[in-house]
Amino acid sequence: MCTSVLQIANDGTHVFSRTMDWNSLQANPVFVPREYHWQTDYNNRLFQNKYGILGTGRKRQFEFDISDGINECGLSVQKLTFSHGAKLNQKLNSGNVGLAPFELPFYLLGKYESIREIIADIGNIQLMSGENAVRPYDNPHLHYAVTDRSGQLLILEPDQSPMKLIMNNYGVVTNAANFEKQAAKLADYLNMRDDLAVQKQVPQRISSESFAGKKVPSSSYTPTGRFLRAVYYRERTDIPRNEEENFVSSWHILNSVVVPKSKKYQANYTVYRAAFCLETRRYFFESYNNLLPIEIILSDELLLTKEAKIYEIKDKLVLE
Repeated sequence: MCTSVLQIANDGTHVFSRTMDWNSLQANPVFVPREYHWQTDYNNRLFQNKYGILGTGRKRQFEFDISDGINECGLSVQKLTFSHGAKLNQKLNSGNVGLAPFELPFYLLGKYESIREIIADIGNIQLMSGENAVRPYDNPHLHYAVTDRSGQLLILEPDQSPMKLIMNNYGVVTNAANFEKQAAKLADYLNMRDDLAVQKQVPQRISSESFAGKKVPSSSYTPTGRFLRAVYYRERTDIPRNEEENFVSSWHILNSVVVPKSKKYQANYTVYRAAFCLETRRYFFESYNNLLPIEIILSDELLLTKEAKIYEIKDKLVLE
């Protein structure tokens, strides 16, 4: 479970926000500097990142496990569960990069400047099964949402090799394994634009803005339920004028898909939510029990820092 939302303000600024739905809070805000050296769990291959990264994650023995983040170029990547859709590789092709599924966001953010660069190189990246890894790992079912300042929203789905690339003009990603089937259900709720498929970026409006005779989404927390609800409220919400309004608007859209803690009925809840402002590299983070988001900026000054940093957060009620 998780929901990602991309909004574009009238001044052209982009905010990429998400909920992280899991059974406990296992990540913190982290900064990883330029030229950071790390090794893969699959085969110990050594890499040196090119770009500095700010996001949410945790330190592993030889790397950072990044759930979502932004790099200094404004590229942003988020990982989401994939409803048992992942098909991982057993054999690494000669010359290719083999990664554990959880390593892909860190690899992309450290190496690439844009979606265009990722698309050009995606055939050289394989997500590997963990049974024969140097440091064996479970095989999580993940897929990935990627955006940059172009306003494109790319979904990477590892249900084939090379990974499937889906350009998503709806502005929302959840966890369903069949994105096209999920998106087709929007016709019950919105009158879609005829030219949506040919748009070069996620448009501010994907419908004719006429809702007459259409259904209203249910309160379901299934992947499709959250997808329909997030797209619907994104469509009906006032278009933000600037980055400040964009963050506020995105946070309120996420309110519609935040999963409350209800351990008696389901293991997962929204352990945190985050938002990334791609132009200014501002990052907002709010844990479940803390109702006051914190802000960190991937500033030019921070990028001069040579050491990685984990920002300790207090997952308890904080009010000012």
